[in-house]
Amino acid sequence: MRRAERGFTLLEVLIAVAIVGALLVIAFGGMRVAIGAWRQGEDRTEAHQHVRGVALTLARTVGGAYPYSAPRGEAPDAVVLFSGSAARLEFVTQSPPFPFDPPVAFAAVVITAGESDEGPGLVIRQRALPNRNPFGEAKVVFRDPTVTSLELRYLDETGTWQDTWEGRDRGTPRAVRLTLGTAINGREETLPPLTVSLRVGGES
Repeated sequence: MRRAERGFTLLEVLIAVAIVGALLVIAFGGMRVAIGAWRQGEDRTEAHQHVRGVALTLARTVGGAYPYSAPRGEAPDAVVLFSGSAARLEFVTQSPPFPFDPPVAFAAVVITAGESDEGPGLVIRQRALPNRNPFGEAKVVFRDPTVTSLELRYLDETGTWQDTWEGRDRGTPRAVRLTLGTAINGREETLPPLTVSLRVGGES
């Protein structure tokens, strides 16, 4: 008599199903990790593009800086309205970040970053000139909480970068270097610095 043909045993079927299930879990796990990495990469790219766009807007505005002379506050004497520190810049520009309606020739602009009354982030204020207290009464026109830090440096006539600048006696610097930082997925990242040459370096 011929031996009866044998099929798979129950144990063999269970082992095969377990192996296939393990392979599927590994495959889907790897796919989930890949999709997560792809999404993080997209988020990082979008965040960098956004902050880079903000930096270019600041560069255009700072690049239009002008050595505008006028009394500051209640002082009677006219001085060049340009002063800056490591995280704050006050100046007069011919290229305001947000054009006025109707257009004006000069605008006072204040740029700060960090904690403020308006909350964390980059804050831009501006006011049309002429005005008696252009910086102190400038209105907030832009706030971006994604910009977590701002570092400013100023190039003097000797080619040395300074941490502060007072235009009262020096006019405007030859250039301003802007460095913006942002938080991506909870991690602080700093963009490459952007150097903006000013068209006018001395007093008018």
